[in-house]
Amino acid sequence: MEEVEEIVIVGAGVSGLATALGLHRKGIRSLVLESSDSLRAAGFAILTWPNAWRALDALGVGDLLRRDHIRLERHVIKSATTGATMSELPLTGQDMEHETRCLKRNLLLQALVKDLPPGCIRYSSKIVSIEKAGNLKLLHLADGSTIKTKVLVGCDGLNSVVANWLGFRQPTFSGRFACRGLIEDPQNPIMKRHIMEYFLGEGFRFGFSPCNDETLCWFFTWSPSNRDMKFT
Repeated sequence: MEEVEEIVIVGAGVSGLATALGLHRKGIRSLVLESSDSLRAAGFAILTWPNAWRALDALGVGDLLRRDHIRLERHVIKSATTGATMSELPLTGQDMEHETRCLKRNLLLQALVKDLPPGCIRYSSKIVSIEKAGNLKLLHLADGSTIKTKVLVGCDGLNSVVANWLGFRQPTFSGRFACRGLIEDPQNPIMKRHIMEYFLGEGFRFGFSPCNDETLCWFFTWSPSNRDMKFT
């Protein structure tokens, strides 16, 4: 089976859904292809700064997300060994110039999907190869079908099939490892609305920031030793 689409976006993550919603707001139809069988709402939280909120407002989802995420008031960096404050930056003012919040990824995806038209996202649609045919791109899917498109947008993450087809360089190691997660405790409301970072020295750093009064996002990052690299 072969079909023709004006615009195909590969990947239903944050960037793919934001692109589709932006086009939809302008009255332009697109098709999002997602290899998973449903929206992948896994993940933790994303620290969003003023530019992100300008983009979310332009997409029409800013106010919806503000309802579930508190505005952060300060960014504090401390030494974990001495407790001394190394830096402190206020994030509030009379306007929204420094608006910063920590967004739960699943709520961000749900907000982006909410106003997309039915049929905009097609799940279980894994692209196995891409070829060019004149001004069109031929997308060959794992189920044997083919989609022709005039515009192809790659938002398919680290191991992007679109980037590989375009000949982009393979991802390289950044030189750091990181772990992160969420803690939810409705019985003990979070009091401080601060981004907190602690430096331990020798490349070790950890911190946390609240998403709302019940949810805290934490992270830990370090520069790996040769021993660490053996386990990757």
